[in-house]
Amino acid sequence: MSWGSELWDQWEDISYHTLKGINFLETYGNFVKERCQIEMEYAKGLRRLVKSYQPKKKECEELKFSTVRSFRDTVNETADMAGQHEVISETLTAVVLNEIGSLVKELKEDRKKSLSEGSRVQQNLAHSLQQLEKAKKNYEKAFREAEKAHENFTKADADLHLSRAEVEKQRMNASIKSQQCEDSKNEYANQLQKTNRLQGEHYNTIMPGIFQSLQDLDEKRINNFKNLLKKSVEIERSVFPIINKCLDGIVSAADSIDEKQDSQVVIERYKSGFTPPGDIPFDDLSTPRQNGDMTPTVNTPSRQDTVKNTLSIAKAKKRGGLFGIFASNKEDFNDLPPNQRKKRIQQRIDDVTTKLHQETAARDGLLKMKEVYEGNPSLGDPMSITGQLTDSCQKIEKLRADLQRYQSLLEDVDTLGTGGATSGGPSTPNSLARHHSNVMSPHHNGGASPRSSVTSHRTSLSDESLSRPESGIGLSHNSLPGSDTYDQPDGPDDDNAEFYDAEPLPIIGTCRAMYAFEGTSEGSMSMAEGEELSIIELDQGDGWTRVRRVGEFEEGFVPTSYIEMNLYNNC
Repeated sequence: MSWGSELWDQWEDISYHTLKGINFLETYGNFVKERCQIEMEYAKGLRRLVKSYQPKKKECEELKFSTVRSFRDTVNETADMAGQHEVISETLTAVVLNEIGSLVKELKEDRKKSLSEGSRVQQNLAHSLQQLEKAKKNYEKAFREAEKAHENFTKADADLHLSRAEVEKQRMNASIKSQQCEDSKNEYANQLQKTNRLQGEHYNTIMPGIFQSLQDLDEKRINNFKNLLKKSVEIERSVFPIINKCLDGIVSAADSIDEKQDSQVVIERYKSGFTPPGDIPFDDLSTPRQNGDMTPTVNTPSRQDTVKNTLSIAKAKKRGGLFGIFASNKEDFNDLPPNQRKKRIQQRIDDVTTKLHQETAARDGLLKMKEVYEGNPSLGDPMSITGQLTDSCQKIEKLRADLQRYQSLLEDVDTLGTGGATSGGPSTPNSLARHHSNVMSPHHNGGASPRSSVTSHRTSLSDESLSRPESGIGLSHNSLPGSDTYDQPDGPDDDNAEFYDAEPLPIIGTCRAMYAFEGTSEGSMSMAEGEELSIIELDQGDGWTRVRRVGEFEEGFVPTSYIEMNLYNNC
């Protein structure tokens, strides 16, 4: 069906219809725009919700419970779903809204051209019709004048009283009017032929073409509207698999909840390790005392005392040393119940073991570098790494002393636990404290037990190899330049002995290394460009931030200006 043949006389209606079609497309564009705003606001609302329920600093310890971890994963999945709604909004804006804007502009321009051409063609036809009407009126006027002149000539010719000159005058006037009528008739005929030809082209060729262009324009609008609807659906449907994965992640998080495991976490967290108090002996006051005195009452620990003493004292943490990693702290966790004390000591052993492995590897690397420099002096001065090697050796010795001390403490805790079980008497906190007051020195070899892989792990370069003549390096810190700045502990009671904090610092945020950094000074830690790290202590004004390597125990200080931080909400 063609508008040119079916609606040839509905020019005004067609013009109004095409305008309404373009306005309708603009209305759909406004709908998509508001839809994008709603999606973005919904995403922002979800992100605010996620931000409000992200684990706080004080709740990091609670992540040991499967329910808390499951909820954290649910919150994270919700954040991912918020991102998908942002994708919907951004894609609809970038694709659909832009296409609607371009299409509306194109349709308006095409419609304007068609309407302008149609108006011009209609004006030409109207002008031709006006010329035809004018020619017809001139012909009618000339025809009447010719008839009147002919009648006057006939009357004059029949009137015998008129002179021959007057009759001739009437004849000449009739002849002139007759000629003028004929000329007007010919002009009218020519204009009629011209107007009919133009009108035929107007209604059969020109206007049908203009109507067809308007019809094509409207059909293009309709077809594009259909495609835009489908495209909007596809944009939203494309994020459904990701949203479904997020929902599957929430289901997996729910499936990971283990009530038995959480119950075991409660046991591990609050178990004191004390044995329940035994029966309280009967104190028979009627039994006569020797020498006239009553038998003295035996002081046994009451249940209230035992339970009361299972409560641990708050641990004080202090940032000390050059960067706060090493601190002068002689705490051996005597204030904790046996089970909690054992956990803390084991944690210290794991931390020291990790650092010892790292420091040993660093020392081996320095030794190899020194050997290369000695073999080829053009590559570098062997003495340039003497200071670093000295630092590394001293750190290794300190770490070994710390490891031996903690292993001795752990062995002592295990011994006490075994002794309490075999003796049949209750292991009270007071008795444990008395026993630990007599614990041997952490450097005493007899108290050390190889419970960690570090004690069995020895590098191929022995302690003696550090002082071999060909290397020029000895274990004595006094033999190296600049070594007088380091204090070597003289014994187990040295006040400068270095120990770690009572417990690991909680994670307060994350950061990304913007630049690579080589941690060569004591307390600093190397990092690669782009590496993700956990923040455990903020910059205290000295330009350094304390971080921990993700998934490892290694921690240290890095320049604050080298990292891009993302702190948790409560920080």
